[in-house]
Amino acid sequence: MCIPCILIPLLVGLISAILGYLLGKLLSKGNDNSDDLRIQLGNLTKDRDKHLSLSNSLSGDVDSWKTKFGSLEAELASLRANANVAVDNSADLATIAQLRADLEACRNSKLSVTLLPFDADLAASVYGKKIKQDDLKIVEGIGPKIEELFHAAGINTWKGLSEASFETCRAILDGGGEQYQVHDPGTWPKQSLMAYEGKWAELKAWQDELDGGK
Repeated sequence: MCIPCILIPLLVGLISAILGYLLGKLLSKGNDNSDDLRIQLGNLTKDRDKHLSLSNSLSGDVDSWKTKFGSLEAELASLRANANVAVDNSADLATIAQLRADLEACRNSKLSVTLLPFDADLAASVYGKKIKQDDLKIVEGIGPKIEELFHAAGINTWKGLSEASFETCRAILDGGGEQYQVHDPGTWPKQSLMAYEGKWAELKAWQDELDGGK
């Protein structure tokens, strides 16, 4: 509660009452004490105006401080919100750091890929000729030129071709020119998988049913 804001109006009221009293006394006594009363009246009037001015000034100060207080509350709320965001960002940074550490651990670990052994004798017994490991031409529909296209695309093994999608095989053929667009690589990944897994008898029987890789 603003005590000056209460006291000053009371003082102004008191001074006004005194002025009223003196004015009445001035009118009743005539001219004997008129000069003194006028002086007192003038002084009291000045005091009243002074206190009124002070009261108005204090009221303006109160409004100003209310505005400043509201601004400080808004700033405090903003700082609290920013503090919460900073905490969240700290958690995100910790998560990112952990993920980076896990990635680095994976890079540094020595992961071994177990490849299935190639049985050249078994392959030769089924096909009646020597089969070279990872020879893509064992796949029905792939000749020397197409094998070169796949080698150029980074597919050099049966396992690699078995993991290639139809879209990838199609894109490699299309990149070789129009003469390769007539070929259908739909069965090539599966044929390569059977060769990689050493299922030579099954592969040979299936290829006998195929026509140009279709």
